[in-house]
Amino acid sequence: MKIAIAGAGIGGLAAAILIERLGHEISVFEQFHEPAPVGSGLMIQPVGLDVLRLAGAAEAVQAHATPITRVLGRSATTGRRVLDVSYGAVSGLGIHRAALFAALYDRARALNLAWHQGRRVTDCVDGQLHFADGSRSGRFDLVIDASGAGSALSPLKARTLTFGAIWGTVDWVPEVLPDDHLSQRYRRADRMIGVLPVGRMPGGDDRKAAFFWSLPQGGHEAWLRAGLRSWKDEALSLWPEAGPFIEQIVDPDQMTMARYSHGTLKKVWNDRIVFIGDAAHRASPQLGQGANMALLDAAALAHALETLPPDLALPAYGRARRWHVGIYQAFSAVFTPAYQSDSGWLPALRDHLLFPASRVPPMPRLLSRLISGTLVPPGT
Repeated sequence: MKIAIAGAGIGGLAAAILIERLGHEISVFEQFHEPAPVGSGLMIQPVGLDVLRLAGAAEAVQAHATPITRVLGRSATTGRRVLDVSYGAVSGLGIHRAALFAALYDRARALNLAWHQGRRVTDCVDGQLHFADGSRSGRFDLVIDASGAGSALSPLKARTLTFGAIWGTVDWVPEVLPDDHLSQRYRRADRMIGVLPVGRMPGGDDRKAAFFWSLPQGGHEAWLRAGLRSWKDEALSLWPEAGPFIEQIVDPDQMTMARYSHGTLKKVWNDRIVFIGDAAHRASPQLGQGANMALLDAAALAHALETLPPDLALPAYGRARRWHVGIYQAFSAVFTPAYQSDSGWLPALRDHLLFPASRVPPMPRLLSRLISGTLVPPGT
């Protein structure tokens, strides 16, 4: 088949790599003249690493990433644990989005793909892409929408979440925090601070960390007006130990606002078009599953195209991913307000009921499977 992929992000690149090997003719359309990652650090879970192995990118990813064995969050006021999940026999990976992108992009560029850069897709009609400059593509047998949360093709109407976060990349400071933990501090649910070790950037030797601070969706302008010193004083009062990371932020432009939404397409395909990643489903990053979901979508779609004729492959892809996406979307919707909201009672419930319950077997094992991405079969 002639297949177009709209978007050269994590999901689009993985789909291009996995589907090209099936003998299809792949064209990749990217709105930027030079494709590049957007964002800071993220987590690759074991299920996502399995897909990267299929794509031939796992070795490059592991060379840049940092193993994460535990997610540990404490109350900023009492110091007590309020989130504690260990991976057990496996581990996640903390990685900068640039390193993950580079591993997939380098792999994709080595393949026989047709690249079309600087082409912003605005519509798709009967397998033909329309672009912002008024031009149109030829007709494709299948269009894969991997253009993310800003997709102009996806019919998904997502619900805007109350809180987002500002993210920045700083140098990792040894012996301040555990180098195999995602470490977090909470003041109720309206303040969340986190430090994630993310390994090395492409072409660099220094270890890095992603630093994040939750903000209301409309709070970025107020944060800028208040000034860095005011924010640093508050952050240091809540988490003094993180000072060596906080003090590296000397310019507001080092921190980028990320806004989150939540929603899932009921049907992830239509005539000649199929949706993957954030074009198909969106959630907060609370469970660390965003990039993994895109990778799993790509793998499930490639598997369906490999084993079934086109008219059956797209419905099969939708069925394969339905339960995994649905379960994780449900957990994200339930858990997120307990860690990022203006609620007064949810943090109390989290600290005094949910966390103690999470320490009672078999809950530790179930939570390990939840963050590993294996609570339910991923459908690939």
